Amino acid sequence: MKMEVVRRMKTDELHSELAHLRRHLFDLRAQAVTEKLEDPTQLLKTRRDIARLLTVLHERQERNIEQRQRQITTRAARR
Repeated sequence: MKMEVVRRMKTDELHSELAHLRRHLFDLRAQAVTEKLEDPTQLLKTRRDIARLLTVLHERQERNIEQRQRQITTRAARR
């Protein structure tokens, strides 16, 4: 994911994408433990994408990012 694409995203989109990438990273780590990970570079790429999203959120002076992430995951679990 390129920075220019991330910067064009709305704040709500950034939060939902961040939740998605964190879940994806969790899944990749589980695959790495069970040795079923086809492309080990996916771990690094996903971590960097998460860092990019967090960077843009901090640039926008977004507060309580972790609390907002919990709200998003709670809403998604209820559906």
